[in-house]
Amino acid sequence: MKVFSFRRLTALTRIKLRSVSLRFGLAYAVLFIGSAMLFLSFIWWGTVGLIERQTEQSITSDAHLIFNALQLHKDTSLNTLINERLEQDIDDNALYLLVNKNGKRITGNLIEWPSVIKTTHSWYTILVKRVDIDNVAKVRAYDMPGGERLLIGRDMRGLTELSHMLTKVLLWVCVMIALLAFSGGLLTRRLLRRIISSISRTTSAITQGDMTRRLPVHGQDKELDAVSATVNEMLDRIARLMDGVKQVSNSIAHDLRTPLTRARNQLEEAVIHATNEDELRAVINQTIRGLDHLTNICSALLRIAQIEAGARRSAFTQFDFVAILHDIIEFYEPVAEEENLKLTHSFPETLMFFGDRTMFQQAVVNLVDNAIKFSPAGGVITLSLKVISPQPDQKSSHPQMELIVEDQGTGMTEADMARATERFFRADQARNTPGSGLGLSLVQAIVQLHGGTISLSSTNPGLRVVITAPLSLA
Repeated sequence: MKVFSFRRLTALTRIKLRSVSLRFGLAYAVLFIGSAMLFLSFIWWGTVGLIERQTEQSITSDAHLIFNALQLHKDTSLNTLINERLEQDIDDNALYLLVNKNGKRITGNLIEWPSVIKTTHSWYTILVKRVDIDNVAKVRAYDMPGGERLLIGRDMRGLTELSHMLTKVLLWVCVMIALLAFSGGLLTRRLLRRIISSISRTTSAITQGDMTRRLPVHGQDKELDAVSATVNEMLDRIARLMDGVKQVSNSIAHDLRTPLTRARNQLEEAVIHATNEDELRAVINQTIRGLDHLTNICSALLRIAQIEAGARRSAFTQFDFVAILHDIIEFYEPVAEEENLKLTHSFPETLMFFGDRTMFQQAVVNLVDNAIKFSPAGGVITLSLKVISPQPDQKSSHPQMELIVEDQGTGMTEADMARATERFFRADQARNTPGSGLGLSLVQAIVQLHGGTISLSSTNPGLRVVITAPLSLA
């Protein structure tokens, strides 16, 4: 039973030590105790060392006074000087011993010469017995002119008592510090567990499908609130992306089902009602065109996904943006004339831009194609390009280009403009025109890849599309 209990206790200890909060609290406690012990040890050694240095200085000064007195007063004996000092020793901590060259005691308050003292002018810490009590003393020996040896020292019982007192005090202080350290560690563990538990509850609820859960922001701790706000922002973006995926999936299912159903019905009707090869061939050709339309939709979706993933940056290079705009104008002017539209533009002579030339050309082509598609006869389509200097309140310090495509077509409502860049979204007035609803989605992906933004506004009538992108993204 004891073995089982020991094993169970060991297993529980291992499980608890795996806890991040417990390890963090223990690390805090150990660091706190170690720092306090180092500081208190420094105080202890500093105090004891100071007293020892003062004692050595006192012994050295006393020896100098004795030697000076002997030189100034030739008739004064060393025996007399030692006895006078012993009589004047109020603290009763001075030690003197004078012996002849044979080691026999002449005078002093020590009985015999300590055997450990072999050399002179060196410091010794010895045990001396005074009044039947063994005390520690700091002593130093000196050679005298007549062959005598003089021992001068100080009783260190005060230092010993102080050392013992400091040791007891420091031990109690260490106990108190240890209690405070472990209390602080437990408090730190509790706070950390509360934060981790809050994150765990939120993420657990999200994994179970509740995308509305967020981390609490109390407004008291800036660091924790900043982390919570960042996590909440991440969750908001994940929720928006998931909603976008759901919408795209529903749109794909809806937009692909209709042409597939139409193609199936056409083939089925041809099998039943076709009377000759020409009728069958016409139905097959019509079906192939519908399937080509589906292929174009899938290609556009794949291209948008690649652009949003940033996998197309390998083709970035420096090119003249005005040149591609002139190519587009040259290509679409005959198309605009056929639709009785006027295509005007306002460009600088040249504007170097860093990016994917083919990709940005496709974006502008989509905008111009939409403008021609939704503009009535006699309308005007305007393309303009200019450089915008950075404003003081902007984060970027680089100039930006601004491309504007403006038409006089049917335009969009505020609600439609808010959703215009969603995949497969088509406004009510565009339901009867050819297209898949991916044009502006592709334009937005391309612009965002180049670090820019796209905005739509109404010109009553018509639509105004503005693209801004930094010129120094390289």
